[in-house]
Amino acid sequence: MQTRVAVMSIIVENNDTVEKLNGILHAYGQYIIGRMGIPYRQKNINIISIALDAPQNVISALSGKIGNLDGISVKTAYSGVISDE
Repeated sequence: MQTRVAVMSIIVENNDTVEKLNGILHAYGQYIIGRMGIPYRQKNINIISIALDAPQNVISALSGKIGNLDGISVKTAYSGVISDE
């Protein structure tokens, strides 16, 4: 199975959906290399970066599930690093 390294950027504008977001990220925890969250209190938002190493379809599925949450925006950047596992 081929995996790709990617970075997912998430902006949370609705704090009511944080619990759902954390549940989704927990379900995909085996693919997460690292996670960084930054609360931007002046703007009342949270900025989260997720580093992943996962199959393309898993990254797309995760991005889609997160993007469907109310008040959350997500963008994914893919590296050229592809490996067979």
